[in-house]
Amino acid sequence: EKHGGGPAMPEKAVRFSITVMSVSVQADGEEEAVVIFREPKPNSELSCKPLCLMFVDESDHETLTAVLGPLVAERNAMKQSRLILSVGGLLRSFRFHFRGTGYDEKMVREMEGLEASGSTYICTLCDSTRADASHNMVLHSVTRSHDENLERYEIWRTNPFSESVMELRDRVKGVSAKPFIETHPTMDALHCDIGNATEFYKIFQDEIGEVFRKANPSREERRSWRAALDKQLRKKLKLKPVMRMNGNYARRLMTQEAVEVVCELVPSEERREVLRELMGLYIQMKPVWRATCPAKECPDQLCRYSFNSQRFADLLSSTFKYRYDGKITNYLHKSLAHVPEIIERDGSIGAWASE
Repeated sequence: EKHGGGPAMPEKAVRFSITVMSVSVQADGEEEAVVIFREPKPNSELSCKPLCLMFVDESDHETLTAVLGPLVAERNAMKQSRLILSVGGLLRSFRFHFRGTGYDEKMVREMEGLEASGSTYICTLCDSTRADASHNMVLHSVTRSHDENLERYEIWRTNPFSESVMELRDRVKGVSAKPFIETHPTMDALHCDIGNATEFYKIFQDEIGEVFRKANPSREERRSWRAALDKQLRKKLKLKPVMRMNGNYARRLMTQEAVEVVCELVPSEERREVLRELMGLYIQMKPVWRATCPAKECPDQLCRYSFNSQRFADLLSSTFKYRYDGKITNYLHKSLAHVPEIIERDGSIGAWASE
């Protein structure tokens, strides 16, 4: 029962869609399956079909789980059974493998029972804390899984070792609710772009105001730097300020052209050079998580990714230490630490983007 005078119907919609990504055949006596179909455009509306369209706020966990519950039950039943169809006069047996992708970080955390995005447990892929991730920006492995989250929830619920809340929380690494839908441990390309562009937008403001020289700038100072940045971007790039970062703004902001425009407002030539280098590295890294098949579309950037991400991390922890001493944003951590491993495992990140 809802209280308060808000709209009876939420002014938000959630779409739950499915794409057949690939079909493979396992011949008798053969160890490897042969892929006979692979969807070339997985994000096209021709292949990505809506299963469920609902008016619901994704923060309303009870309503969301009530609507998606039957769908999850059906999916679990399909995972454990076989579909037998007559193809060309012969009976064929099909098995289904599902991958939950295209969720933003907030949704993954909600579906997998993790604490919210501001948690000290920064990552939905590994157990790293924010402090760990800021001191060691690159060397992390994907370790979390749906089954492990379920086990950790049971430990959180039962507290078998009679530990204090802090000890228990450290043991379960931020799992504090029952996981509901299994999500594939990856990252969403669109939300990665948006998260990183939001951070660069803040770095630009800090550099305009030379925050590295002063400890605690006032709110008025920060406001004036933001106004100067917005005015410059509007004047030179025709880029209107937005209330919340979106994909189109992120694409326009994360370019060499934009960084040149911002550099006109940065007083120190040395800092301008570093900003240009930082953006140059980012532009080299971005196609790797954006491409549908990076090994074919951008093999050079894929090969250089680890080198570029290490250099990017070095810049953050030295030149931008004032921002990244003991803290780092969730998507910067994922971009620097997990991209090569996910690409090696799945072949792509961009193929499952949520657009």
